Amino acid sequence: MAGRRRVVELAMTKAEIAQLTGVSHSRTDRASRVERARMLLVYRENPSFFAVAQQLAAHHQTVQRCVERAVAYGPLAALDDRPRPGKEPTITPEAKTWLVSLACDKAKEHGYPHELWTTRLLARHARERGPAAGHKCLANLVQGTVCKILARAETKPHKVRYYLENRDAAFDQKMAEVLCVYHQVEVLKKAAAKSKRRRKPVTVVCCDEKPGIQAIETTAPDLPPEPGIHATFARDHEYKRHGTLSLLAGIDLLTGKVHALVRDRHRSREFIELLKLLDTRYPADTTIKLIVDNHSAHISRETTAWLAAQPAGRFDFTFTPKHGSWLNLIEGFFSKFARSVLRHIRVSSKHELKSRIMAGIADVNRHPVIHTWSYKLAEAA
Repeated sequence: MAGRRRVVELAMTKAEIAQLTGVSHSRTDRASRVERARMLLVYRENPSFFAVAQQLAAHHQTVQRCVERAVAYGPLAALDDRPRPGKEPTITPEAKTWLVSLACDKAKEHGYPHELWTTRLLARHARERGPAAGHKCLANLVQGTVCKILARAETKPHKVRYYLENRDAAFDQKMAEVLCVYHQVEVLKKAAAKSKRRRKPVTVVCCDEKPGIQAIETTAPDLPPEPGIHATFARDHEYKRHGTLSLLAGIDLLTGKVHALVRDRHRSREFIELLKLLDTRYPADTTIKLIVDNHSAHISRETTAWLAAQPAGRFDFTFTPKHGSWLNLIEGFFSKFARSVLRHIRVSSKHELKSRIMAGIADVNRHPVIHTWSYKLAEAA
């Protein structure tokens, strides 16, 4: 006669019970962990392998193995599979290192017309050249394995992430000068809030050009959205180009007002036109501080000669460092203008494009936004 099955005693703390309860109700955890957590909780109430198996629609040996692992390693450790030896890897660590090192080169450096690797091209190259390099295990390498090896090495040779090289030895000094002007703007704003009278009339204007705005005309009318048919505007792929225009603009950091011109080009004479426009918009005793980049039109002989003919102290230029045009607040305005007024714009001529741009500037000036610079501003104080 077979002896009575001995009950396996399973002790659990309150914290373990709470964690097991959380896992048993989880909707995101692995199904195996959820099932084992339920087994342990039910076994705690009714210590019978057969009863638990019947209640959870499992096999009693499965319940027994789960309980025995919980007794041996702890209830929480029993939720996961024990490590298994698995199959010996066929691709050696040396071969993986060689593959990753190869991925760090450009494909064109190895005789291919491609600039960068694709995972398919890299797999083919490894199959053809790997055995000769002493890695016979790569003879049957497939694209999926290449993706896994590169993912573990956190290498993405098929992608490009752009960066901006610092080519100005005096970058920090020039940036500090720009930040000092922005700090002065904050001081002027606070002073204007306290008193309407300013001791020294001064304004700060960020200036730049946005060239290459295309005047594009559709060759067929746009189709408006129709509920239940198509939700968006439909536009024919063909278009007609009428040329490009340049937007020259300056934004007053104290009032948010935008001063702008639209011209065919953006040479020194167009920039001087913008300076003349600013000269007419502010009283003669006001100092106009300009933040500009190092475009040739801003430092040309023609511009320098015109500035020399102006009253002393009328214009005060502060130049952003090379590759530091992002320090100019006007760039943010241009970005917003391109994403709103210029987005998907279609016109029948350059004249219409100019009118639409100036109408957009007028709309901005009806509800001006006073821009504020905050990045590293405390360092300039």
